[in-house]
Amino acid sequence: MKKIFKIFAFLFLGLNFSVAQQTDSTQAISDDFDFSIKPMSKKGQVFIFWGWNRAGFTNSDIHFEGNGYNFTLENVVAHDRPSDVSWAYVDPGQMSTPQFNFRLGYFIKDNLALVVGTDHMKYVMDQEQTVRFIGNISDPVYAAMVQNGEVDLRDSNFLTFEHTDGLNYVNAGLEKYKPLLSREKIDIMWSYGAGAGVLFPKSNIKLFGNERSDRFHVAGFGLDARANINVILWKHWMARIEGKVGYINMPDIKTTLNNKPDKASQDFFFGQVNFGIGYTFDTHKI
Repeated sequence: MKKIFKIFAFLFLGLNFSVAQQTDSTQAISDDFDFSIKPMSKKGQVFIFWGWNRAGFTNSDIHFEGNGYNFTLENVVAHDRPSDVSWAYVDPGQMSTPQFNFRLGYFIKDNLALVVGTDHMKYVMDQEQTVRFIGNISDPVYAAMVQNGEVDLRDSNFLTFEHTDGLNYVNAGLEKYKPLLSREKIDIMWSYGAGAGVLFPKSNIKLFGNERSDRFHVAGFGLDARANINVILWKHWMARIEGKVGYINMPDIKTTLNNKPDKASQDFFFGQVNFGIGYTFDTHKI
């Protein structure tokens, strides 16, 4: 977790400061740079990107309400769940199984792109924890699991809580691009921007022995800031590493499969590092 946020600090602070100073003048960077050739920068340019991520989440309070209960679990710890390295990362039939990122970008003007995409993260509540309990449960079996204002979540009969298929942040944003290097066969661009979107998780939740909830549902919204570095080879093929930080608020998480009004709510901050490959082209040349 600490390593992830160190990378964010580099991307958002160190890179922004140094590059902003250096790119005030193309002459100050190098007399050899050819800025007349700038893939991923001209109006009408398009790029498509597919990658994978690691994510971290702040602790959060999760509120549950339904027939016979209304309570909050405080300061709940959760982590992501990366898939083991396998053919699933490149198999077209399984590529959506790991934690993945998709981007489609279009330059609405020179150096400014409108980017839409999906961040498929996975959020898994740690079972090995004891948390503070505030509220009430009418069922004596589950009420008895609360001792001295706390509940031990190692007993999974009380609760399992995951967004594992996944914590889907469907978002749109604007990204400002600037050149770092331009050569005959390689270009390096960096960008920064911000976005907003909806959370469309498929939550895997089992509460009090009820039938497990495992369905897609619009649960809330998110906001983010992002920065990335792009290496473009032969004016078309690209590799990207991106850092993103943001806020997620989900007031309507479904906890049962039926039409009962049972639901949960939570909000937290997240950090993400993703990397992958893509392709860019100029629509004016099609």
